[in-house]
Amino acid sequence: QEQLVESGGGLVQAGGSLRLSCAASGSIISRSVMAWYRQAPGKQRELVARITIAGSTMYADSVKGRFTISRDNAKNTVSLQMNSLKPEDTGVYYCNAPYVLYNWGQGTQVTVST
Repeated sequence: QEQLVESGGGLVQAGGSLRLSCAASGSIISRSVMAWYRQAPGKQRELVARITIAGSTMYADSVKGRFTISRDNAKNTVSLQMNSLKPEDTGVYYCNAPYVLYNWGQGTQVTVST
């Protein structure tokens, strides 16, 4: 059964940076469009960045210019570099393949303090 595992979250001050990583069983990542999502307290899960197999990227307006999604198909991983973090970036971050939607992992908590 496919499994997605997110890591790299933590507590950071506003303006700081974090790098999230997503690993998967099998070859899920290398054969899929991948995305990072986040769910803020009391809100629905939202897509924040997406990357195609070839490496083309798309970002939500709220993170454009601050977040960078990347992938390593050989290592079957996808990453999210988050810079200039804001308190509104706080939430649980998940990775998944948006056109397949495997079982969600446990996510990784990102908390940005003022």
